[in-house]
Amino acid sequence: MNLNITGRHVEVTPAIREYVTSKLDRVIRHFDNVTSVTVILSVEKLKQKAEVTLHVRGKDLFVEADDADLYAAIDAMTDKLDRQVQKYKQKQSDHNHESLKHQVPEA
Repeated sequence: MNLNITGRHVEVTPAIREYVTSKLDRVIRHFDNVTSVTVILSVEKLKQKAEVTLHVRGKDLFVEADDADLYAAIDAMTDKLDRQVQKYKQKQSDHNHESLKHQVPEA
């Protein structure tokens, strides 16, 4: 997995990098088909913004969250991403089960 963390108008300190990595590890362990992750942290006046693009086989998942605190924005972003990953994973498994149901047994 390729992880890229970028800061816009904010310096990505080792503490922030470690925090983002630990939060994303929690989400990514649910799903092993992740090819790359791009995280962009930005500051705009009084708003801290965190956004992530998760590249999986066949789809890109994008999530963004903003808050007055950067760490709270990262938390909200990972919670949203976790829900999207769970939903995508459920769709994939439902799709696989549907294809098995439609097979006609041979007599």
